[in-house]
Amino acid sequence: MKMLNLAEELKGNSYPGRGIVIGKTPDGKKAVTAYFIMGRSANSRNRVFVEEGDGIRTEAFDSSKMEDPSLIIYAPVRVLGNKTIVTNGDQTDTIYEGMDRQMTFEQSLRSREFEPDGPNYTPRISGVMHIENGTYNYAMSILKSNNGNPEGCNRYTFAYHNPAAGEGHFIHTYMCDGDPLPSFEGEPKLVAIPDSMDEFTDMVWKSLNEENKVSLFVRYIDIESGTWESRIVNKNV
Repeated sequence: MKMLNLAEELKGNSYPGRGIVIGKTPDGKKAVTAYFIMGRSANSRNRVFVEEGDGIRTEAFDSSKMEDPSLIIYAPVRVLGNKTIVTNGDQTDTIYEGMDRQMTFEQSLRSREFEPDGPNYTPRISGVMHIENGTYNYAMSILKSNNGNPEGCNRYTFAYHNPAAGEGHFIHTYMCDGDPLPSFEGEPKLVAIPDSMDEFTDMVWKSLNEENKVSLFVRYIDIESGTWESRIVNKNV
């Protein structure tokens, strides 16, 4: 698979929707994830990321303007022991609860489908990072309608064992802007990951469409110790 330039991928797409990046730094020492949200409606844009426990939650920036919280207020990132879960919806909790009962990542998601927001039927994208005894692997998932038909749900899981240093994978909800919005297609995209968290955060944020971007979360986790550093960038401040 050809490695793509993440900045170019983002700059060339005015509306990838919500996106997850997971990978490893070039020095092989850090596990990396990024999650961003975008919005076209006033309701979607009226959000910020806030820290909650070991993870984050979306929150209304101006609560008086919140219209429908059902698909936009959730915990995108939660930590369960040595696993970090990153998703674009409340399936974060489904995965957390399932894995806490010894179910696999894939099994935990079998009770869920794409979002009930026809005609878009937004895919549910998810990732889990597993760090244990100095080893690291991750998996990503997408649950999507059957080519826009809500009668069927297509489920795809991609697992990356012992990922290569300097490499990551990027999955997002929409191929591009449109009406209805076309769902992401194919495998997660292979992208480069830098050693510097601040460089990575700055690159992703600046590459997202200025009008549509809302919030960004980035975390770098030390593979040996399990300790982490995070960054949150909100357009609404």
